[in-house]
Amino acid sequence: MSHLPQASVTTPEGEPALAVPTAYGDVEGWFSAPDQALFDWFLTRQDTGAPLPGDLLELGAYLGKSAVFLGGYLRPGEEFTVCDLFGSPATDDSNLAETRGSYPTLTRRGFETNYLAFHATLPTVVQAPTSVIADRVRPRSCRFVHVDASHLYEHVVTDIETSRTVAAPGAVVAFDDYRSEHCPGVAAAVWAAVVAGGLHPVCVSAAKLYATWDDPEPHQEALLAWLKGRADLWHGVDTVAGRPLVRIGDQGVAAPAPPQPLRPAPAKPPAPAPVPRPGAAWRKLAKDLLPPVVTRAIVARRKRRRARG
Repeated sequence: MSHLPQASVTTPEGEPALAVPTAYGDVEGWFSAPDQALFDWFLTRQDTGAPLPGDLLELGAYLGKSAVFLGGYLRPGEEFTVCDLFGSPATDDSNLAETRGSYPTLTRRGFETNYLAFHATLPTVVQAPTSVIADRVRPRSCRFVHVDASHLYEHVVTDIETSRTVAAPGAVVAFDDYRSEHCPGVAAAVWAAVVAGGLHPVCVSAAKLYATWDDPEPHQEALLAWLKGRADLWHGVDTVAGRPLVRIGDQGVAAPAPPQPLRPAPAKPPAPAPVPRPGAAWRKLAKDLLPPVVTRAIVARRKRRRARG
């Protein structure tokens, strides 16, 4: 985590200023180096060969760590939609309790401040429960969907179905917390979709499951070829629900270059020049010009005066 100096931002409404990140590491959130490498690989691959058209979608943004990263892969003419409650009242008591307990500092202004530190314009921000997205985003329009919103089973089921509705042919969907001990509802919903719901996993990292609603084999073949050249990512292949699943582990992965802020960190002011002591210039001049015997006599006399005094 970077601890570079942070600039302040003021608002016309006179609200308390927020710290503007001056490096990607200053943005709060959870987005590991292996997952940054995998996001980069999936999104870059969509640009190679015959580019896969489509928009970007993130369900659950917190303070924008992954959104800032995703925004760097937005192509001209595409739309990036981000949906989060951002502190708005939740629709039910369980969701309200989760929001208050897990994300007490989440605000839309905090997200927007972080995002605009790295990008010139905001994505399309939907401040609402993620259940509204199926009516806000065009069906079959998104090439990449990141799901990291509620951890409650019923809400995750809805988010999974939303990802199916909005996914373009060949799209990739990344699900966060698919196995974390603090959110078993996510695991139950995601794995149920894998076993019986038509969701086809491509690979898993420690934190995320990457899947598609289409044939996963082309993704997996290309992924395995890429992983063979990555000594910093361990991988293996298992069979789950009758299909291969690539497991990926971190061996000190070298993440892609992080997004750079639009404004560089403020430069440190130069250190002030030392103030010479009174008489210092005259003493230096005397030392340079007078004969050594005279200089030694003057120095000895000054020492005797300090000793007496």
